[in-house]
Amino acid sequence: MRMLHTMLRVADLDRSLAFYTEVLGMTLLRRKDYPSGRFTLAFVGYGPESEQTVLELTHNWDTDSYSLGDAYGHIALGVDDIQSTCAGISSQGGRVVRQPGPMKHGSTVIAFVEDPDGYKVELIELASRSAA
Repeated sequence: MRMLHTMLRVADLDRSLAFYTEVLGMTLLRRKDYPSGRFTLAFVGYGPESEQTVLELTHNWDTDSYSLGDAYGHIALGVDDIQSTCAGISSQGGRVVRQPGPMKHGSTVIAFVEDPDGYKVELIELASRSAA
């Protein structure tokens, strides 16, 4: 496994992109609108996603602001075989809270597990990302 990205919900995507790219010197790696879900995802980082952990900035079109407490989304880990990974986590007493399957509004295969404090960790099947 390796760390892929951390997701942050942002109220104004252009303002956030300006901060992360112009102020912090990151590069906009990719951006995609999901009209049926009414959100946009933008990925920024200091190197290619194949080599570096990046930030996913999520802009929900109908939300103007967030309280700091719900601005944090999840961390993500890349896995080769999501089914066997989830089975292994379950067999060790881990809680799989979203079984493996394609993400809503996309085709990437994901699952979610929950840590002891209730924080979500997204598992992403690496092979399915190339099709998204």
